[in-house]
Amino acid sequence: MPRLAIGPEFPGELSALAQPVRRDAVVALRRFLLNVSGAPHPERVRGARDPRVATLRLAEGHRGVVVRQRDVYWLRTVLPGPDAWSYARRHRYGVNPAIGVVEEWDAEALERVEPALRRSARSHGLFDAICDGDLLGLGLDAHALPLFRLITTEADVAALEPLLPPTQHLPLAVLARGGSLAEAWRELDAWRATEGETGPVDSEDLYAALLRSPDQAAFVPDKLALDRVLNAPSWCTFLYPPQHRLARAARYEHPVLVVGGAGTGKTVTALHRAAHLAAHGSGPVLLVTFSQGLAEELSARLDQLIEDDILRKRVEVDNAERLAMRIVSDAEGRRPPLVGPGARSLAELTNEALRLLSIATGDLLDDVDPGRKPYRHIVVDEAQDISPAQWRLLRAAAPHAHDDLFVVGDPHQRVTDTRVALGAVGIPALQHSLRLSYRLPQELLSFVVRLRGGGPTSGLVKGMTEMYGYRATHNGERPMVRAYDTPESELAGLRTTVESWLADGVPAEEIAVGARTPRLVRDARRALTGLSVRASTFQHLKGLEFERVALIGVAEGVVPEPLPDEPEARARALQRERSILFVACTRARSMLYISHSGRGSPFLPL
Repeated sequence: MPRLAIGPEFPGELSALAQPVRRDAVVALRRFLLNVSGAPHPERVRGARDPRVATLRLAEGHRGVVVRQRDVYWLRTVLPGPDAWSYARRHRYGVNPAIGVVEEWDAEALERVEPALRRSARSHGLFDAICDGDLLGLGLDAHALPLFRLITTEADVAALEPLLPPTQHLPLAVLARGGSLAEAWRELDAWRATEGETGPVDSEDLYAALLRSPDQAAFVPDKLALDRVLNAPSWCTFLYPPQHRLARAARYEHPVLVVGGAGTGKTVTALHRAAHLAAHGSGPVLLVTFSQGLAEELSARLDQLIEDDILRKRVEVDNAERLAMRIVSDAEGRRPPLVGPGARSLAELTNEALRLLSIATGDLLDDVDPGRKPYRHIVVDEAQDISPAQWRLLRAAAPHAHDDLFVVGDPHQRVTDTRVALGAVGIPALQHSLRLSYRLPQELLSFVVRLRGGGPTSGLVKGMTEMYGYRATHNGERPMVRAYDTPESELAGLRTTVESWLADGVPAEEIAVGARTPRLVRDARRALTGLSVRASTFQHLKGLEFERVALIGVAEGVVPEPLPDEPEARARALQRERSILFVACTRARSMLYISHSGRGSPFLPL
């Protein structure tokens, strides 16, 4: 029986086909898995740069491109016949000799580039000072080494990026900008999906390489697995190596903190960690976040990720305020009022919940009796906005044991006035970082970093957290900033923009409109009457993402709101206002539109 692995682009390409073609392709793949009569068979590609590449006839006029080694098939794409043959001839595939992951090369384009590099080559190559052995030790491909030796400028390396696997380009980019061999190795090593793998890599073993590449391949042993991969959102199936390494680690001896910029996949990592603990942990799991709205969003996404009902029931999703409310309600036999006579503030309820929990479970500092705690594992999303009292409550809700707390957050996206170092609340977390944004294009990432201010901010561990080093995986549209003479013309421009996006085929649910104040949100909704797009305050966009986002009223006096006079309070409020705008801007996956009437916000980059 064939062992079939699906590539990450294939499900989306399949879903874009006409329904009859898509149906026939799925039937063909099911037959292929079962190896029955009528199943498609691999056809060799004349002129292929990689002899292992073949095509499968999946539907009338459409073929899949596979990389084949014995009974292993890696399905890369589905295209109309001529395009499939061209794709199959264009690419070659390999295994990185240092870390063992699969690599795809645009071999045809590289062949065209080589003469240009030769013509522009100077007397000294950029990497002349580095011997072949050191370059090969960084996993650089031996067959491509002569090409790399022709590189004379950092611009040459940047131009080659679209044609090279990231595990080839990233070490070269580090060396090109003057980085050391050790720095280049760290860049490569970050693409391991599993910690602790040692020993030689068999560059001829495609199956082992695919298993090491969760972002590139998902094996489907049967029809059910195939249907799940084809129908589930990509984030459910294909994890980037840093995300996979953190989410699927077998065991953490201490609390873990994962810090990452916008679009780096912190929430996806948290969701997968919760699912992993549900399957392999030793007790109930709490996935907690900043607000009830975000908790509902996470719960819905967890429903997509965990298909097994028994495993899904092992994960409870909540926010810290509701957790405190529930503990107090259970102890007192009724829901405590938040308004009126006898009302307590949320901070008072949190402190009371901590007191009640300490009475019920004790203050265990080891794993003597973890069953006395309400949860065995706690996963925290949006950690930067959890208050110190809430952190103490969460710390008390799980035993001090391995895999107790897994925390993700970004201090630069803080929208409250909370400042806390986890060590100060009894959580000595070990920090890991995600620095590659998979959601934001580089143009948008550069814009929002300048908007936010790239300087450090107080972190979740002792010290400061900087934005230096974040980068994107792809390029895209530059953000649009539009100035209008009047609020009325600004709202008219908003409607025109949203109507053009809908006309482009962007689904209404993939468009969001944001404003700083509820009044401006109401104005936007009136201007968009009849257009079913979401309109919210900046804060209520937190944790969500959309294909295109429009932000209105980003004007002086509105963003930021009037600030207090006291210097320290003013500085904190200014940072919070920057963070709120930063969070709203980073909800966009592909396009960001910002408008204002009158003078623009001082936060907007020049």
